[in-house]
Amino acid sequence: MDRDDTTLRVLSTSDLAGLDIGLADVVDTVEQAYRTLAAGQSDNPRKLTVKPSDGHSVSYAMLGRDGVRNVVAVKTSYKHGLGESRENQHYYTTLTIYDDVTGLPVAMMDCSRIGSLRTPAVSALLARECAAPGASTALVIGTGTQGRLALPFLLTTLPGLERLLLSGTHPDGIAAVRAELARHFPGREIELVTDLPAATRHADIVLATAGGHTPAAVEADWLKPGAVSVLVGHGLAPSTLHRADRVIATSEAQMHVTGTDMADPDGKLPAVDLELPAVIAGAAARTAPEQRIFAYNSGLVVTDIALGHRFAQLAADQGLGTEVALWR
Repeated sequence: MDRDDTTLRVLSTSDLAGLDIGLADVVDTVEQAYRTLAAGQSDNPRKLTVKPSDGHSVSYAMLGRDGVRNVVAVKTSYKHGLGESRENQHYYTTLTIYDDVTGLPVAMMDCSRIGSLRTPAVSALLARECAAPGASTALVIGTGTQGRLALPFLLTTLPGLERLLLSGTHPDGIAAVRAELARHFPGREIELVTDLPAATRHADIVLATAGGHTPAAVEADWLKPGAVSVLVGHGLAPSTLHRADRVIATSEAQMHVTGTDMADPDGKLPAVDLELPAVIAGAAARTAPEQRIFAYNSGLVVTDIALGHRFAQLAADQGLGTEVALWR
């Protein structure tokens, strides 16, 4: 990607929307980022958080370095109107990447599509690494942004899944989940469930992606022996974490920042047994088939950097983006 030191390629939402990238490509890119981090070749400092006392907004700043791609990047995230309905909220997230070999800027981009792909890819990796042998049934809770791609990504990492269950209440969201599954895996069917406790007792994998206003809250007693519950949004009660036999997190430090709603009455979270980078590198997430595992997906900026750099490469190949003379 030829650049000079005065201009910055800006990639808009529409620029990135037109890029074609396969689910397996996304999973491979994210998995490589975890392996690089586990090998000590990348840096992923703890995120910074700012939140006003009334809780109406939340802001994050994340800095990282990918040691294989040799790029440095900064991600920002700002959400306003947390107490409002989704249509009344404002959310902006950006990623700015620099080439650490040439010292030149690579691109600045809207990070929303990156996050919408990276997050379900990480959930699918957690499910793959934590699922008991022979896992055949997956239950997804929620039909929002994360719920819509959850099943296609799960089938990418766990192609042996036989039953696909969905718990949701919004007709448009349910239709969108079905459409995404049909687009990526034609012929696969979804079973819509109305009895969440009963569905949970059949599920080997429970993936909670619902929004903050969901009434769904799976309890530990509902989980079958050997089940793995993955939390990326809402839909799991704190008991699934505190009574788990094993706890896996993408980052224990970030779980303590973003997972406070899962704390016990004393405001405490249990210790994490392993972090996902170590698991990807070969550590065993599960040590017995009957263990109930809780997995926490909070995302790491190195995965955004790797996927963002991949998008920047694809965009450059197609001549997408706007060159801004930012430093001229």
